[in-house]
Amino acid sequence: MALSRIWSAFILIAIIVATCKIAFFNGGKEIYSRMVVGKQGDTAYTKTIDSAALSATIINKISQHKEYKEGDIIYTKTTQGKYISYYAQSADGVIATCKSAVEICLGLIGIMALFMGFMSIAERAGGIRFLSRIVGPFFSKLFPEIPKGHPAMGHMIMNFSANLLNLDNAATPFGIKAMESMQELNTDKTKASNAQIMFLCLHASGLTLVPVTVIAARASVKAASPTDIFIPCMIATFAATMAALFIVSFKQKIKIFQPIVLAWIGGASALIALLVVYLHSLSSDAMKTFSGLLSNGLILWIFVAIIIGAAIYKKIDVFDAFVDGAKGGFETSIKIIPYVVGILVAISLLRTSGSFEVLLSGMRNLFGIMGFDTKFVDGLPTALMKPLSGSGARGMMFDTMKAYGPDSFAGKLASILQGSSDTTFYVVAVYFGAVGIKNTRYSIGTMLLADLVGIITAILLCYLFFGNAV
Repeated sequence: MALSRIWSAFILIAIIVATCKIAFFNGGKEIYSRMVVGKQGDTAYTKTIDSAALSATIINKISQHKEYKEGDIIYTKTTQGKYISYYAQSADGVIATCKSAVEICLGLIGIMALFMGFMSIAERAGGIRFLSRIVGPFFSKLFPEIPKGHPAMGHMIMNFSANLLNLDNAATPFGIKAMESMQELNTDKTKASNAQIMFLCLHASGLTLVPVTVIAARASVKAASPTDIFIPCMIATFAATMAALFIVSFKQKIKIFQPIVLAWIGGASALIALLVVYLHSLSSDAMKTFSGLLSNGLILWIFVAIIIGAAIYKKIDVFDAFVDGAKGGFETSIKIIPYVVGILVAISLLRTSGSFEVLLSGMRNLFGIMGFDTKFVDGLPTALMKPLSGSGARGMMFDTMKAYGPDSFAGKLASILQGSSDTTFYVVAVYFGAVGIKNTRYSIGTMLLADLVGIITAILLCYLFFGNAV
């Protein structure tokens, strides 16, 4: 129900904003066209602007960085000294987005088939139940509805492990398998259970040890120190995860302050702190090498352990088990297409209508009136886009680093925000869609609150670590 209302609101807001731009703000009659058939990268219009019509802030930014980007409007100065603005479309229109959504789902087929195939082998060999017994004492407190030793616990720990190592492709099939396992216990198949909400809120908080993709992105744009954002990212994701844990526990009346829960959280925090200290002592190249060995090597050795345990110890026909599981991965990838198409179309309309531009301008003016420093607003497009679209947020991050520089305050903040949260609405659409859940209850609100905690933490940490950057 909540997702339905939010989805409808996205579409209505986008169309209303576009219509108001045309009617009252000379937004250009081409706005409807770019919302429907426009392509990413298209330049919809270019116009000359008198310097008197520009604020001193925009003129100063142009003089510092040659151009200034506000939403999807880019301001620059010609060699003749004239100021111009042009609209560079940062998202596809509805038609192209539908195609992209299907391509995303089709692209998942291979990775889903691979990992769900290996999950099937591990299940037959008893590996998932073995993991469930290990985490059972802790998970039984957070997920009291799930019986001890149930396979769902093993699936969840695999998903959380993949998230920690920044292995997005591996985390998705593990997470969907966990949702399917919990759906077997769900008495109302169209309504999210308490266990499913707790799992998905923790998953969406995006706890990651090393944001490898963000570090690689910063290196690609020649940041002076690509890895300098990993500690703020780690702390911000941890804060968001703890927020999600406490909010859901409060709603479900789960007692967090129990010895077993505190011991697991404390132990995990200590291990993370030790890893952070070790990684901080490494050079940029050494950190990337270590991260690659840890994450990719762990996946390969999990495959080895599954095959050895199943084929040698349990005497299981591993290929037959793999094929059975892989079939499920194919079916799931096809099943989620309508959900992904729906959510990505709504997000596309928000972006191409200029709704983000309106929101950011309002925030900049509001914080300016209140007397706050507003330089953090330049990094916020990534935060606003991240709950909606991972690729969109990545594009916003690159745009920010290009406009202000990777070592600017805005560039560093955009990088921290990209590495400190997950794609909430995409996760909701895919994971709940995979098991046919229609009533998501309070899960979306909780995820967005956790995202907000992560965003606020990221902003404060950016001022703490990089406050002198301009």
